[in-house]
Amino acid sequence: MKVTGKVAVITGGGGGIGGALAERLVASGAKVVVSDLDPVSASRVVERLDSGTAVSLGGDASKTEDITALIALAEDTFGPVDLYFANAGISGAPGLEASEADWDLSIDVNLRAHIRAAQILVPQWLERGEGYFVSTASAAGLLTQIGSATYATTKHAAVGFAEWLNVTYGDRGIRVSCLCPMGVNTKLLYEGQESGNALGAAATKAVLSAGDVLEPSEVAEIVLAAMDAEQFLILPHATVLDMYRNKGADYDRWLRGMRRYQKALLGETD
Repeated sequence: MKVTGKVAVITGGGGGIGGALAERLVASGAKVVVSDLDPVSASRVVERLDSGTAVSLGGDASKTEDITALIALAEDTFGPVDLYFANAGISGAPGLEASEADWDLSIDVNLRAHIRAAQILVPQWLERGEGYFVSTASAAGLLTQIGSATYATTKHAAVGFAEWLNVTYGDRGIRVSCLCPMGVNTKLLYEGQESGNALGAAATKAVLSAGDVLEPSEVAEIVLAAMDAEQFLILPHATVLDMYRNKGADYDRWLRGMRRYQKALLGETD
């Protein structure tokens, strides 16, 4: 799908991949509503864009009332929403130390936010005959993650929901893509390193040692190219596909390898 002339909503748009997507979309002729839990960061992104091309709104991407407000703002300002980028995400607490509240928050932000947005938009898109839903998951949603159980689990679920959307509505005019990057130079990448927890630090180290760390602008360019081709799985890091194939080819061998890798990251020996 060409994005020129389309109206887009981006959650988690106050920086990182979301902010870069806003810039790339506007440069390609789209109108954008930028949302973030931090309204100041969302506003700053919009200030960098050409006047009249974007507006911002603070809000929680996991709350139905905030999603509804975002869509209403887009409709009132630019017209019906064509593109929805479910980009907001959180890393979560390391290991089994995550509390019930930690799990609830991760499930809400990393998964239910996507479900709730789709529940609102998909019926509208079916009536109009088209729409595009872009889910930001993670390579952790394909390969799991050393460190955060909440992150690995909810990102797997996000991939699964995006797959379901594609299978269910892909022949009815609704396009779905799922972004699964590895290392991207954002605040989220370094949260584990700064957590003071050995597993959290290992999570960051694992990503930094696994391949190149891309800039958000590089990822945004790859996303728009994939949308133009209406490609489901967006892998900015080509090595992720090789890892995913190796995992599927021999699951037990892959698990053994991951355990050895985790020990090395933690400085443990057999």
